[in-house]
Amino acid sequence: MAFMERIGLASKKDTNGRTAPGDMDILEKLGQEHDEVQDLLKKLVDSERAPERTKLLKEIKKALVPHTKAEQTVVYDAVLKLKDKDAKVDGNEGYIEHGLADKTLTQLGKIKNRTSPEFTACAKVLKELVNHHIKEEEDAIWRDVKDNFSDDERIEMFRKFEAAKKKVKVA
Repeated sequence: MAFMERIGLASKKDTNGRTAPGDMDILEKLGQEHDEVQDLLKKLVDSERAPERTKLLKEIKKALVPHTKAEQTVVYDAVLKLKDKDAKVDGNEGYIEHGLADKTLTQLGKIKNRTSPEFTACAKVLKELVNHHIKEEEDAIWRDVKDNFSDDERIEMFRKFEAAKKKVKVA
């Protein structure tokens, strides 16, 4: 049995051996979502208006929470199952950084005065955490994925990622 079948990521193709329309490499999708979240975080930090900050915070939570949960389930768990020790470190580091971002996002949501120095500081910390995480992930985790999973496997990871995001409830 192939490794991807053992971990539940065997590729599904149509009867002609093609992938479905709209499919893409998981790394391409992650990159798109990283760009979106980074843009939202920049707008949040740059904004000085409470209503705009409230709206942006909701958008960030709606984008970030499903992304991180699905990424952990589909990408990090697959990387953690690899035999390579460095890949295991990368996967664990990703989980830890996601946890820190989640805690910071929760803390930010509890700050009622959206124009306070505390809110601004917390927004900056979240932006810095996420930017640091994305830079490291796009280097280390992406290398692990490229080195260990075929094009078809990465497309199947994309499908599972999209399905996993739909299961995440954002409060």
